[in-house]
Amino acid sequence: MRLLILLVLALHLSSHHTPAISAARSTEALFPGQSLATGDKLVSGNGKFALGFFQLAGAGSTTDSRWYLGIWFNKIPNFTPVWVAYREEPLTDPSSSELPFSDDGNLVLFDRATNSTIWSSQANATATTNATVLVLLDTGNLVLRRRSAAANASSSGALWQSFDHPTDTLLPDATIGLDRVTGRTRRLVSRKNMFDQSPGAYSMELGLAGVVRLLWNSSVPYWSSGDWDERYQYFSSVPGMTVRHLFEFTFVDDGREVSFAYHLRDEADTVYSFLDVSGQRKVLLWHESSQEWWTIYPHPELQCDVHAACGPFAVCTDGATSPCSCMRGFSVAAPDDWELGDRTAGCKRDIPLDCGGSGSSVAGLADRFYAVAAVSLPYDRRSVGGHVASAAECEQACLSTCSCSAYSFGSSGCNVWHGELFNVKHLQFAVADAAADDGEVLYLRLAAKEFQTRKKNRGMVIGGAIATGIAALSLVALILLLMAIARRNRRNFHTLNSLHGDSGLIAFRYRDLQRATRDFSDKIGAGGFGSVFKGSLDNSTTIAVKRLNGSYRVEKQFRAEVSSIGILQHTNLVRMAGFCCERGRRLLVYEHMPNLSLDVHLFRSDAAAAALSWSTRYRIAVGVARGLAYLHESCRDCVIHCDVKPQNILLDGSFGPKIADFGMAKLMARDLSRVLTTARGTVGYLAPEWIGGMAVTPKVDVYAYGMVLLEIVSGRMNSQEECGGGGGGDDDDDVVYFPVLAARKLLEGDVMSLVDRRLRGDAVVEEVERACKVACWCIQDSEVDRPTMGKVVQILEGLVEVEMPPVPRLLTAIAGRSHSACT
Repeated sequence: MRLLILLVLALHLSSHHTPAISAARSTEALFPGQSLATGDKLVSGNGKFALGFFQLAGAGSTTDSRWYLGIWFNKIPNFTPVWVAYREEPLTDPSSSELPFSDDGNLVLFDRATNSTIWSSQANATATTNATVLVLLDTGNLVLRRRSAAANASSSGALWQSFDHPTDTLLPDATIGLDRVTGRTRRLVSRKNMFDQSPGAYSMELGLAGVVRLLWNSSVPYWSSGDWDERYQYFSSVPGMTVRHLFEFTFVDDGREVSFAYHLRDEADTVYSFLDVSGQRKVLLWHESSQEWWTIYPHPELQCDVHAACGPFAVCTDGATSPCSCMRGFSVAAPDDWELGDRTAGCKRDIPLDCGGSGSSVAGLADRFYAVAAVSLPYDRRSVGGHVASAAECEQACLSTCSCSAYSFGSSGCNVWHGELFNVKHLQFAVADAAADDGEVLYLRLAAKEFQTRKKNRGMVIGGAIATGIAALSLVALILLLMAIARRNRRNFHTLNSLHGDSGLIAFRYRDLQRATRDFSDKIGAGGFGSVFKGSLDNSTTIAVKRLNGSYRVEKQFRAEVSSIGILQHTNLVRMAGFCCERGRRLLVYEHMPNLSLDVHLFRSDAAAAALSWSTRYRIAVGVARGLAYLHESCRDCVIHCDVKPQNILLDGSFGPKIADFGMAKLMARDLSRVLTTARGTVGYLAPEWIGGMAVTPKVDVYAYGMVLLEIVSGRMNSQEECGGGGGGDDDDDVVYFPVLAARKLLEGDVMSLVDRRLRGDAVVEEVERACKVACWCIQDSEVDRPTMGKVVQILEGLVEVEMPPVPRLLTAIAGRSHSACT
């Protein structure tokens, strides 16, 4: 339990733990004759970084003695180490450890108790001790150099520097890559767990091909950045690099080296880019006002896409609070490590295999197979040679080999797995159904005793129940009553069984949600289908609970929302945690969005909108576009949201956008071009073809997005009227529909006049023009003329040029004009 509490408090990593250090002395440089001892700090000139001895508090029992020499963010209260000098072995007696200079001018980590050197910089220093000095640069680079160069703020001429020996963190201005001349590689290696700084199972490197890869055990790649695009300055598989207001990049590929580095546009920012113990490379930004790390992006985006994310014989479920669980017949091999994020040991068998095969083992004791459905097949399958015509023959082929641990027989023939099983993932139910249709079911090999034990346990339970009933007849009546209630509840849940499947959703009890929301007292929103309340679970997780009102229409909306969003996983879609379906009550439980909905910041409060900078607005616009592109283009069935508007765009702690309220969503099979649905949604965001009663396509979402994008730029509702065309002519007293005004200003080259006045002109002209062009293309009369959301993302990210759009004729008519402003 203690370890579990530590895990919850960790926030992705050990950065929330305070180091056991006491800064008795701080210095900006270390000279010959001086040394760094426990309690001392070497601090960078800007105060951003510090070097010293530290111990992660709570790393174990009170007698735990793991200490390290390393660098951390000095001004951040959530202790976050970024480099460790000797990570293979921790220091056991920090009181006898110090960092002095050796006789040849090198740095050494010295143990006075054993009179031995634990670690050395091993620089090619021809200087004497008095000629070198140690400084910690403002970049976080620890540099050993000649004393005459100590005043130099750069790392040029360094005899040794920590940037050449990274651990799990890539700081701004540091590089990863390969020196073609010396063969030296700069790569990241994850730590073992949240407390243990020793090397873990995952690494990140930039090879000769100029592609960044993430690897497991330095041998199995599971994520790639794609090729570097010199024109647009980004890796093809990392569109998040287009967050230009935060970073600039340097990529070098010449005869001497291949390397990559990122640089901060604003040196006041604190960015933490590291390879997590989970195997994901994460980029975090420190938010001073909230005093917490905000995630910019992880790679890969889904935890279960990491190779061996849960270790052997485990199943990974994306989106679940605890993504890893052991297969049937297995239990966690190393519980303490598992709780600290190190799941490399995975799960172990509860009962060893008989491994005798059906022909040689005692009758009834041969190994058997358990069908594991709705999962992806494990890594490293092997095809059985020869002609295997049936599942029975495939099963026998596996039983005949002691090392065979599972098999599958389907459209791809007979496949078997030997040894440990990795990368078994729960599938969304739609994908799982398709896999089952193709016969892709994993059959896990278990000892026969495993089945006998479970059967025996079931018999004991039944026998105990009968004995209890005979001993106490009064309990039987109670049991019958409970069974009647259960049957009634099952009827309520029957309609949901086909919807949520194994999606990881939690079926909450009504009384639990009532308690979590303090009897629905903290109302944070309301809509046509019901109200939303803020709540808190027992583990202090904040949730948002939507309580639906009504009967048939609400039941239909409830089913639609659970079925459509319950299986979706994307960083720009609000995550559903669960639901409640009890005695006619219908409730949906979501992750809580602390910054409410976009309309609050655009339309209702000047103070709130003032905090929404242009860079934040543009990031919101790109994020919403990515979310819609995922719904339209990346799901098994195309999902049309049908109600895109600022009220349905929620903002998380870092003002990252998440699309919400899927109660009107429609699923459209990939073999269909459009789907018929009644006109619904919100006036002002409805596409012309929808109003006209035509069957719709995903382009209705594109139209609504264009309208929202104009509101993001202007900070005002499109339905508001604008007086005066601004041209200085006789029309200045005319009433102009804002989208038409935006098109006119775009043609005139005066897009900055459209920007929200509260920003005081603080916006990037190129981005404003790009956003307005995209918006005008999205709201074209004909759906054929509108771009796809995937194309919208590319345009906003600056990857595709966009031409000047025409003014939609329908909007021109609404504005009372017959001429076109952008032709």
